[in-house]
Amino acid sequence: MKYRVAAFVPAARHLHVDTVTLHPGDVRCVNRGERMETLLGSCVALVLTDPRRTVGAMCHVVHARPPAVGVHASTAHGEAALLQMSALLRARGIEPRLCQAWVVGGGNMFPRLVGSGPTEGNVGAANALWALDRLHSLGVDLLGQELGGNGYRRLGWTVGDNEPEITTVPV
Repeated sequence: MKYRVAAFVPAARHLHVDTVTLHPGDVRCVNRGERMETLLGSCVALVLTDPRRTVGAMCHVVHARPPAVGVHASTAHGEAALLQMSALLRARGIEPRLCQAWVVGGGNMFPRLVGSGPTEGNVGAANALWALDRLHSLGVDLLGQELGGNGYRRLGWTVGDNEPEITTVPV
């Protein structure tokens, strides 16, 4: 897995852009010119945008698998987060299946304890696999991905023509 390491300079410091910080389980939808940021370990972030890049939505998924029986499915779980993200996009007149996506995260935060694959106890790999499979099943066009490896990622994106900025810090 290649790492793209870049200087992460939040746009809000220089351009006075409204910035929304997502924490685990958060789902947000913002307009062109607004910025979303999050920090990922084994979690994955899905970023969806309409092809004209006028609206962007992001979710910070903690668990790819569904919650245990009897436990409420919060947006920390993949399916609930994707449903919420889809509802927010539809409320703005954007059909999620027609969006374009980036997927980031899914790092192995304990490389000395677990293997690299989802069947070896690697939560990050399981989260990444779920995200890619789910977007594929919806027919969403994947613009980019930065997944796996042994590191944290800081993700920031100002809705517009540019790609998200991703900084990777190895564990």
